[in-house]
Amino acid sequence: MAPNTENLTAVLMKKDDLRMEQRPIPEPKDDEVLLKMGCVGICGSDIHYLVHGSCAGFVVKQPMVIGHEGSGTVAKVGKNVKNVKPGDRVAIEPGVPCRRCEFCVKGEYNLCPNIFFCATPPDNGNLCQYYTHDASFCHKLPDNMSLEEGAMMEPLSVGVHACNQANIKFGDNVLITGCGPIGLVSLLAAKAMGATKVIMTDIVEHRMQIALKAGADAVVDVSKGTIDDHTAQIKSIFGGELPRATLDCTGFEASMRLAINSTKPGGIIVLVGMGCSTDMKLPLTAALSREITIKGVFRYRNCYPTAIAMVSSGKANVKQFITHNFNLDQSLEAFDTARHGKGNPVKVMIHCSK
Repeated sequence: MAPNTENLTAVLMKKDDLRMEQRPIPEPKDDEVLLKMGCVGICGSDIHYLVHGSCAGFVVKQPMVIGHEGSGTVAKVGKNVKNVKPGDRVAIEPGVPCRRCEFCVKGEYNLCPNIFFCATPPDNGNLCQYYTHDASFCHKLPDNMSLEEGAMMEPLSVGVHACNQANIKFGDNVLITGCGPIGLVSLLAAKAMGATKVIMTDIVEHRMQIALKAGADAVVDVSKGTIDDHTAQIKSIFGGELPRATLDCTGFEASMRLAINSTKPGGIIVLVGMGCSTDMKLPLTAALSREITIKGVFRYRNCYPTAIAMVSSGKANVKQFITHNFNLDQSLEAFDTARHGKGNPVKVMIHCSK
């Protein structure tokens, strides 16, 4: 019997060449599930691959199914699967590690050198109607969560991991540079973890307004003035003190310089955003002399259960960031909207099942 090919799929052929094509519906392996995809959000990395053909050192060398912020409904399970059953709605954690290397053994599986990660070359993503995934990385959604919220667990997990890296705790003051999607979910995570006051920075007015509506206590416009001016403003808002923790969610040199300048001695800076430049000139002496710890963030680990609990409990409202919705057959239009910022999108969501 010929395979059923009614599986509409978004395929990035190469830079600036995204196409829709029909592919066979895959069969799940023993430890996998077949998912009828529900929702897939468009991430900044997806746009990087489309516009530049690469992102953070990963280069598109062959056609690749795009999409990694996904949720779906279990349609079929492999013979070894016990954690989910047909009909369960799940959030898809897109990274499947080898489980055997030193990083996996230590629980740091996001650093696994052999990890499969959706829509990271050469691995295919999940912007399609049907997709198979390792069942262990499919997280069941509570009844009070939607598939749209399930797809948002991927970016929220980045924010959770960033706050874990910064050891955010009750009573902390936190500075977040950048009011883009990752900055906004980091705001939700920081507040859910007990941060008392969060200040955010940006250069775009409508983004700062979104941050205020989402719970930021104050915003600082860094489009004008000097770094010293911005630091003084941040210190004033925090009542004469600098924050213990700063999350840079931009990846740009100017924001990292501000982070170093605006974090208190003995504090911590977590670099979350990945900018386009690989080499930067930063005032590291200022950080060293004040014993500021600088950490990186690469995706996340063991964060999906926490992210789901945050949303299910009402501690984190991720639906407010879904500004644009498209059907799967409108994926090219959806990517055009995200790429060019039409209508000031925060999160563009593609619905794979009608």
